[in-house]
Amino acid sequence: MKKVSIIIPFYNCEYVDKAIESAIKQTYKNIEIIVVNDGSTMYKEKIIPYLKKIKYIEKSNGGTASALNAGIQNATGDYFSWLSSDDIYVPDKIEKQLHFMQSNKFSVSYSNFLLINERGSIISSPLGTGLATQTQFLKRMRRGCIINGCTVMLDMHIFKEFGLFDETLPYTHDYDYWLRILSKYHFHYYQDPLVNYRIHNNMGTIKHSAEIKLEIRKTIRRHKAQLNELVRKAVQNGL
Repeated sequence: MKKVSIIIPFYNCEYVDKAIESAIKQTYKNIEIIVVNDGSTMYKEKIIPYLKKIKYIEKSNGGTASALNAGIQNATGDYFSWLSSDDIYVPDKIEKQLHFMQSNKFSVSYSNFLLINERGSIISSPLGTGLATQTQFLKRMRRGCIINGCTVMLDMHIFKEFGLFDETLPYTHDYDYWLRILSKYHFHYYQDPLVNYRIHNNMGTIKHSAEIKLEIRKTIRRHKAQLNELVRKAVQNGL
């Protein structure tokens, strides 16, 4: 059985205990849960009851990318899975996604997801975006990220090939990374919702929306030439 490393970056998030619980309750048991405290000053006490069941790392504040990188560098799993400290995995997230990848020999996948509110109640229909062809996927990714980062599972060897997340990008480190690896790897879509994505007033996508828009444009410019070439090749090959 392959081991999956679930990495939970944590910074002053009141929902971190809910995230950890959802990781612990996974039906697939060959996992390690790595919680990276990225210089939090609040809610650290919520982690204490789980210390015997997780690998816990404390570091100075450096942003989500630096927390993910610290987790990856301390991981011993064969596969990487990211769980934000305010989100929740459905109980069979790891089991279903790993089976999907192994049975099809995929190196990267992402899935559908649902929205939940502060109380954990589902407030949406499935919101994931799966596209029929590689050309459609690349064209859509050229305009912006359609992948919820916490739905991604990828083979750990990819980090050895492409390096880690770019810590100079506070908000689009995930989008940037997916674009970096598209030169070699396809993202395969799993249609079942595997993640509950929490909407709340303190979430970064709300508090930093203006900065995020600017950084998205910067990231698109960074990868524009490569993406245009990938689209050209996909069209040429009928993918």
